[in-house]
Amino acid sequence: VLLQESGPGLVKPSQTLSLTCTVSGGSVIAANFAWSWVRRPPGTGLEWVGGVQYSGITKYSPSLKSRASISRNASKNQFILQLSSVTPEDTAVYYCRGIDGSSGSEYWGQGAQVTVSS
Repeated sequence: VLLQESGPGLVKPSQTLSLTCTVSGGSVIAANFAWSWVRRPPGTGLEWVGGVQYSGITKYSPSLKSRASISRNASKNQFILQLSSVTPEDTAVYYCRGIDGSSGSEYWGQGAQVTVSS
């Protein structure tokens, strides 16, 4: 399973960040997979942003819940993160991740740098 993030590298404060993860070798609606977004701000560790289960149920970090939205596009085999009202504190490398619940295997994208700056 391969994952690839795509999206703008620079977003202005107060705008909405939108990132797409394109999946190959697996399906975003497969019953055994859960998909999520994780980020790494500069100088800190990994932070879970949120995820979507095969059922379509989404869950978010409490600190981001009011601004984050994750959806799937089955026809393109993608899942998308939207983060509204961004600030410079949202600057990070954003990773998409897939977890195969049947094996416990994890699959990660290479990461996408997103900088929030005017």
